[in-house]
Amino acid sequence: MLKETNSEVVEQVRSARERCFRELRKSIVGQEVVVEQIIIALLAQGHALLMGVPGLGKTLLVKSIARLFSLSFNRIQFTPDLMPADIFGTEVIEEDPATGKRDFRFVKGPVFANILLADEINRTPPKTQSALLEAMGERHVTAAGHTHDLEPPFFVLATQNPIELEGTYPLPEAQLDRFLLNCVMDYLSTEDEERMVAATTAPESAAPEAVFTREEILELQRLVREVPVSANVVSYAVRLVTATRPENERATPMVREMIKWGAGSRASQALILAGKARALLEGRYNVACEDVRALALPVLRHRVITNFHAEAEGIRSSDVIADLLKRVPEDQ
Repeated sequence: MLKETNSEVVEQVRSARERCFRELRKSIVGQEVVVEQIIIALLAQGHALLMGVPGLGKTLLVKSIARLFSLSFNRIQFTPDLMPADIFGTEVIEEDPATGKRDFRFVKGPVFANILLADEINRTPPKTQSALLEAMGERHVTAAGHTHDLEPPFFVLATQNPIELEGTYPLPEAQLDRFLLNCVMDYLSTEDEERMVAATTAPESAAPEAVFTREEILELQRLVREVPVSANVVSYAVRLVTATRPENERATPMVREMIKWGAGSRASQALILAGKARALLEGRYNVACEDVRALALPVLRHRVITNFHAEAEGIRSSDVIADLLKRVPEDQ
């Protein structure tokens, strides 16, 4: 188990971070930025949306992380005919052989896991999307009038395919805002892809070994909340978020011209919470402006909505965020 004093815990987490990456390299080549962001979302008690084209190893990555933390893992392939009961579970009639009495028994669905991979979440209708997002926010599900708690830690990693638009139901902005981070999984470099192909086509491949137990993850999630943050860092995070809103006085010319809707207050909270988790992983017990800057893109890119003019000019939300990071000073 983790030690009691904060300085010892921080040192343990820093060294464990290196062990995590070392173990993950047994099955995952590259993608270290995405891996770090997913771990940050888990420690901050949030959820992550993973964007990436098919064949990049998204499912393998999530399975490896679940094994790394000794957590239970389930995967749901989202399809247009998927119903909420297919996620939550359903009640079945069960007969007692001795008495002949019939009663209802709740059969748990795949949502009852520590890590849930919601594969291609945009392929299911809004009714099913909303049901999952309710479980993400409330940490429990309701079936037949009964509430069933989800065992902590509960972490949803949803994937979206950015290149297939036919037959999809894009997540509304309000639902996208429920995800703490939006991680983008890109193509590997040529060197990394060569190493990946050589490793995955070999006769045997080593599986990652557990670094943390479930109890230690829960303790780390508690510790993340206790990481102190200065007023200056909070101010920088809030100023960065408010600058994404076109009607705000801090909005840059690019924001006023290219943005339809800016990020809400949940984005400010996400920057600080994710910043606390990143600081802990980096071996620090305080949040710095560098943490906010490092996490601005995954926190804001799904919360900043571009307008038609930006689409016509080929301007993406990530371009606007990069401009903001140049223009918004760390000191007020």
